[in-house]
Amino acid sequence: MKVLGISCGTRNGGNDGMCREALIAAAEQGAEVEFINVFDLDIKHCTGCTACVQSIFSGKGNPCVLKDDFDWLLDKMYDADGILFSVPIFEKGAAGIFRTITDRFGPRMDRGHSIISMKMKEDGFGKGVDPRFLQDKVVSFMGVGGSDWMTRIQCDFINMALTPMWKIIDNEVFYWSLGILADDEKIAAAHNIGTRLALAAKDIEHAEYQGDPGVCPHCHSRNFHFGKDGVVVCAACGIRGRMLIDGDTYRFEFPEEQLEHAHDTIPGKFIHANDIKENNERAMGLKMSDKYKERNQMYKDFIKGSKPEK
Repeated sequence: MKVLGISCGTRNGGNDGMCREALIAAAEQGAEVEFINVFDLDIKHCTGCTACVQSIFSGKGNPCVLKDDFDWLLDKMYDADGILFSVPIFEKGAAGIFRTITDRFGPRMDRGHSIISMKMKEDGFGKGVDPRFLQDKVVSFMGVGGSDWMTRIQCDFINMALTPMWKIIDNEVFYWSLGILADDEKIAAAHNIGTRLALAAKDIEHAEYQGDPGVCPHCHSRNFHFGKDGVVVCAACGIRGRMLIDGDTYRFEFPEEQLEHAHDTIPGKFIHANDIKENNERAMGLKMSDKYKERNQMYKDFIKGSKPEK
């Protein structure tokens, strides 16, 4: 059993310390542990080129055109049974480097796309993807912030886990934490998170969420989009329902069939994959049209992008 700790914070700062405390607890449960600070790596931003998803649906696997340390990090993640992220809170959400990792995961690492790719291989078309991408894993998240501005980071964490469909064990936020390494209560909480993650990694099939129950009974998110006509959408899993006030608490209710449309279920991912396929086919036709070509050329001729002098 292996637990990988990934810190997205300042080297040897609070995030590193919290991550290492959790790894100490995991080691006490018999886990082999490894620690990575992402700032020791070269991780480029996703450009949105969609080459990975085009490769998936053309039977060429899911390679990324960017050449950096991301695949090295990916190998470390898929060699582990449990993964722990410790991430600083920037502007209420996760630090940009964490968002970049999330962007690089999808759609390349989407579990639904991986299943489709392997089914294509079984049917004699293409080479499929690395079988490890279909492995179940457990993951825990710790968000560490210097104030109480932290209302979006847990949703960022859920969004990262739903792409590969990793099972979340803890999704915890620590605010007012500039001196967190001297805070015994928060250090103890990190230790407990490491213990629970290691225990979950020992029996991933039966592992269960241990964190804040949230408001969405499916993904435990507290972030929602209030749309028109009273429709409320969970910002993390995409389930549509309605929000009810029950005394001093909120209750999110939704039809049972919405589970088949959730973004973190296999049926929901297949729906999304088909939507992407149809949209790509439609887009390819539009891009071949004279209107598209003429308008795109007009925009390029109108103004060039500014660049710094080298």
